[in-house]
Amino acid sequence: MSKKEAAFNDIVRKVRKQLFGKGPERIKTYFVDNLAITILHGNLTPTEKFIARTPEGREMVHAARTKMIQDVYAQHVPDGMEELVGSKLLYLFSDIKVEEDMAVSVFVFEKPIEL
Repeated sequence: MSKKEAAFNDIVRKVRKQLFGKGPERIKTYFVDNLAITILHGNLTPTEKFIARTPEGREMVHAARTKMIQDVYAQHVPDGMEELVGSKLLYLFSDIKVEEDMAVSVFVFEKPIEL
C-alpha cells in the first residue's frame, strides 16, 4: 500500500469514526484515474447490528448510513483529502451491504490522481 493510499484511508476512517462512533476495522483504497475506490469492512456499531436483525432494521441502517455519509461529504470535504490527491472532490457514491458489514465508497475527483 502506498503512503498516499494509507493517508487516504486514515482520512476516511477518521470521518466514519467521528460520524458513527466507530471506524471500519479494515479499509482498502484503490486509485484509478480520477477515482478513489474505498472498500470498508467492519463498519457497524453493536447498536446497528442489533437493529439490523430484522429486514426493516437492515433497511433503516442502510438508509441512515448511506444518507449520512453523502450529506457529510456534501457539506464539507474532509480536511486534507483534496490536498492529498491534488484535485477537487466532485462526487461521492456510497453504499453498504448491511448483512456482510461491507461498504464501498467511490470518490470522483476533478483530475486524475497522481500515484
